[in-house]
Amino acid sequence: MPPFDPTYCPHCATALEPRPEHGVVRPTCPKCAFIWYRNPVPAAGVLIVHEGRVLLVKRKYDPRAGAWCIPAGFMESGETPEETAVRELREETGLEGELTGLFHVYAGFDDPRVRAVLILYTARVAGGTLTPGDDAIDAAWFALDGLPQDIAFQAHREALAALRARA
Repeated sequence: MPPFDPTYCPHCATALEPRPEHGVVRPTCPKCAFIWYRNPVPAAGVLIVHEGRVLLVKRKYDPRAGAWCIPAGFMESGETPEETAVRELREETGLEGELTGLFHVYAGFDDPRVRAVLILYTARVAGGTLTPGDDAIDAAWFALDGLPQDIAFQAHREALAALRARA
């Protein structure tokens, strides 16, 4: 699915035209000067390592359905990144988590829907039962030296490589 760029101005309904703005060609309204900025979307998730194994989930939906990834997802309106990370963990794995620190922030360029900023936290399991849910078809613990080959996104591959390097 290609990224969404509007055809008409959301303010005055005039057809948008491509115009240079701050060094980038952007859809711009010739009538009211509205500019469509395709800004990154914030996402958050958690890296949980328990007994030398990291928790991953298998994606249920495209993009990259069937590939493994870190429990993570897009922020909802009114959520903090921390709330998003804990919610996504619960929704995708059935586990309650307690955040223990900020791991790293990544730019995501390979999701065909959006450009993302992925905020990853470290966490520990604080309750619940491991059960895939929401948009995950599986959830499992993997040894850091035995990760699946099919990791969904580049930012997740980079985070897992950094996690292995720290271990």
